[in-house]
Amino acid sequence: MGPVPPGRRPADPFTPRDFQLVLLRRMADFNPGPVEDARRTLGASLAEMREANRRWQAMVRSPRSRPALARYRSVLGVPESRAPRRIGDLDCEAWRWRLPLWPDLRFEVLTAAAGGAVWNEWLVRAPDAVPPVLRTVEDLTPWSCTVDEAARAFPPARPLQGSAPTRWGLALTAPDARGEPRDVVAEFTWGLLQRTAVSGPRR
Repeated sequence: MGPVPPGRRPADPFTPRDFQLVLLRRMADFNPGPVEDARRTLGASLAEMREANRRWQAMVRSPRSRPALARYRSVLGVPESRAPRRIGDLDCEAWRWRLPLWPDLRFEVLTAAAGGAVWNEWLVRAPDAVPPVLRTVEDLTPWSCTVDEAARAFPPARPLQGSAPTRWGLALTAPDARGEPRDVVAEFTWGLLQRTAVSGPRR
């Protein structure tokens, strides 16, 4: 086992603060600036962020690991909301938790109605929050929107294979400030936009 950051004992429980550091650690590959600001907001050191991610990965990969939903409930506590949902022909349940770093978002876990297997885990807009205005490529800035918001704003968006389980991609077409259509590849981590690759105007 590596060194334990000051003030933390190996047996300390994994907390919602630790979980937010895990989300930030995965986003740091794309946006170190906003991640650094958010880490400081949590009052955490770089070593604490790395340690939180290490402990989370150890929990996920342990042969004695509890089911994913039970793990989220043990770390995040009682969900803010829990509601049935139907996606296509499938019945599922949406569990949502509030995270202080992103007050306008919620961490959502979608589970199968039967058995509780986790289908998806990501950040979504809170029901009472004002959604972003997405009209042009310039509106697609880091952390500005979620996967579903970008897909709805610029249909038809095509899902792309992510480079890791917590990453998603969308291929879409959006106008630039002059109204020229541009092909865009948008990359998301934990459901939140991280960066875009924009092609030149179509000829």
